[in-house]
Amino acid sequence: MISQDRTRAAAGFILLYAVVIGFTDNYVRVIADEAGLWQFHLTRSVMALAILAAVAPALGLRLRPVDWRAVAARSAIHGTAMLIYFGALAFLPVAQVAAGLFTAPIFVLVISRFVYGERIGPVRVLAVLTGFAGVLLVLGPEAMAGASFAAGLPVLAGLLYGMGNIATRAWCPQESAGTLLGGFFVALGVLGAAGLAVLALVSLPVPEGPDGFVMRGFVVPSQDFWFWTFVQAAGSLFAVGMMIRAYQAATASRVSVFEYVILPASAIWGWLLWDERLSPVAAAGMALIALAGIAIAVGSRPPAATATPA
Repeated sequence: MISQDRTRAAAGFILLYAVVIGFTDNYVRVIADEAGLWQFHLTRSVMALAILAAVAPALGLRLRPVDWRAVAARSAIHGTAMLIYFGALAFLPVAQVAAGLFTAPIFVLVISRFVYGERIGPVRVLAVLTGFAGVLLVLGPEAMAGASFAAGLPVLAGLLYGMGNIATRAWCPQESAGTLLGGFFVALGVLGAAGLAVLALVSLPVPEGPDGFVMRGFVVPSQDFWFWTFVQAAGSLFAVGMMIRAYQAATASRVSVFEYVILPASAIWGWLLWDERLSPVAAAGMALIALAGIAIAVGSRPPAATATPA
């Protein structure tokens, strides 16, 4: 029997996701220089939903949910994780925030084992630990520096992100990628609108540039904002669609390991776009990340068919 857990196909989807997200996320710094987190999420969501509605008939995408409650719950979890992640960037180093988010595969492994009773072999456990060690090497020792409530926020984002990834397959097995895509951007759009409404009522001192990303309310956007937000919307729509397909193709505890490839993809784009260079230690971390992906792919292959006596 052919396994329905198409691990190699899921790895391909995640690779496409990482390459596109690595490019678009490198330009968030350009958007943050003039606009705020909430306006960015609301504008990007409106653009992404408009694109999705336009292409859905041509691609035959089903957008209506089978289970509204399951889609809404998954969308709320993923949307909140992304808000916490981006919000923490306002007062924590990027390395520390990213390291916290990439604890998600560990949470996926624990939840899959103790909540859903999934059998987790030693290969996948080792792959997760190896990949996370590679993350720490890529980000550097400052990634784990500090211990405070603020430092725990990225880990909370990682927990929610992992829960959302499990929910993709466990709660929404009959939903289409188009439905889950739409739900994700609706949730972020609603949260963005809520943030703008609060900031319209509460006046806060807003620092200039990226330092004011979280506290900045509505501003009159420039052409650069419109352009790069549209790039973000189109790129995120495609990339998140690939991620959803990956989590529909294989179990979350397997696919989550492949997501470590986002870090080297982002680093390569950073080098190409901004001439940001990696240290030898970071390169060693990338090698560990690649090793984790290979280990999980090999360890997930179904056993070869054997001939039986007539």
